[in-house]
Amino acid sequence: MKYAVVYISKTGNTAKVARAIREALPEGSCVAYGAPGEAAARADLIFAGSWTDKGACSGEMAAFLAGLSGKKVALFGTAGFGGSQEYFDTVLARMAKALPADCSMAGGFLCQGRMPQAVKTRYEAMVKAQPMDAQARAMLDNWALAYPHPDEADLEAARAFARRVVRENGGEK
Repeated sequence: MKYAVVYISKTGNTAKVARAIREALPEGSCVAYGAPGEAAARADLIFAGSWTDKGACSGEMAAFLAGLSGKKVALFGTAGFGGSQEYFDTVLARMAKALPADCSMAGGFLCQGRMPQAVKTRYEAMVKAQPMDAQARAMLDNWALAYPHPDEADLEAARAFARRVVRENGGEK
């Protein structure tokens, strides 16, 4: 089975997950790795990853997905917010809406990702301006929770996801 791992990564988090996915799969079966492009169309299975943009994938990834035809696609990515599988499943469902009807979703994986320092600075300013604002405090707390991610446990879960998807879709691993 030929596969591709394509991704869009704004801060490097999704790139880390993409590397973990590629590490888990046979090197000689990879027809494309990196930014989405035409080479991925030669794959039997496409792992397509994106950072979370307003609760869905980036516009660039959505455009790539929309251009596919008749492919098995496993979606993956990272989200600064979340921490719950329910939220991650919601994001993956929104990402899947970009797939044409003749494509099938072969699986999905999302984990929390580190947010930039500028986001923390913005949240700190919100808390300073409104010390009693519970939502601002929760956003700052979430930034701290997200900071170490994706961690090794996340990356191992991504590797296991990749192996499972390939196995369930006719691959040997």
